[in-house]
Amino acid sequence: MYSVETQSLVKSFGDVTAVNDVSFSVETGEIFGFLGPNGAGKSTTMMILTTLLKPTSGKAMISGFDVRQNPKKVRENIGYVQQETTVDEYLTGRENLILQAKLNHIPTSEIDSRIDDVLDLIELTDKQNEAVVTYSGGMRKRLDIAGGLLHRPKVLFLDEPTVGLDIQTRRKIWEYIKKIHDEFDMTIFLTTHYMEEADQLCDRIGIIDGGKIQVIDSPENMKNAMGNEVISITIENDENFESIQSEFEKLEHVSKINRDQNKFTLFASNGTEVIPKIFQISNNLSMTITSISLTKPTLDDVFISYTGHEIRDDDSTYNRKREHAKMKRLRV
Repeated sequence: MYSVETQSLVKSFGDVTAVNDVSFSVETGEIFGFLGPNGAGKSTTMMILTTLLKPTSGKAMISGFDVRQNPKKVRENIGYVQQETTVDEYLTGRENLILQAKLNHIPTSEIDSRIDDVLDLIELTDKQNEAVVTYSGGMRKRLDIAGGLLHRPKVLFLDEPTVGLDIQTRRKIWEYIKKIHDEFDMTIFLTTHYMEEADQLCDRIGIIDGGKIQVIDSPENMKNAMGNEVISITIENDENFESIQSEFEKLEHVSKINRDQNKFTLFASNGTEVIPKIFQISNNLSMTITSISLTKPTLDDVFISYTGHEIRDDDSTYNRKREHAKMKRLRV
């Protein structure tokens, strides 16, 4: 039995399909991630899995329970940590956890010991009696995660667990997520638009874009499948891109080409031989190369390969706010 399983899951809001025929499964004890830009359908899928939204069609199972038919059983078996911090900043850290424990109907005789355990796990024991208003962003997120652990769920859902945090704090949260996984042997399902986060944390990832899953595999397998090397080229905007791509497609050792506006990504088995030929094409077509690089494949390259574009962060805050408002308005 899988911890999480979906079959042809669809969620539509009017004439907009946010989740489009999504099917996947998550093994028990696995850290599985959805990687994609904001608005790709990650959070909508997670809200269906956590019973906050009803699917338009398709099926979703959590620990053997159907999200439509047994939502109460599903909620008993999961922990859910949202993007936005939900802790009360005027309560202390411990008071927040006591509130969570009571909401989750944890036996009174077990509340103190469970809170002590999770505070120790996330290293907030020394701050437990201080008001949350004095906590940093990273401390608040750790407290949020601790609240999702109190009732000892079988599956922990983390929606963009480090969004808005600086890179040092983000990496510290990664350490805590790994620690939680090892300590409880827990299945963890997370969403992210950070490549490094998916690479560092996940046993497997599903790349999702436009509401559809493009590929599911381990980060290492995905990178290995790209070929040995990646050549990234930026051309001046006034060039004839169709002619340039046509010439690139004739190159030996190049297995795949992606173009995103004036940027080309070539996946090659022998980059050192291909690059001189690129400059020869540049000379023949009188095109201007503004930058060129040769690297090993990364998850960024994998994402570009399957979607044809990069994950852009420039409008991420706007998209998150828009999606959150849409969920509140259209939740059914």
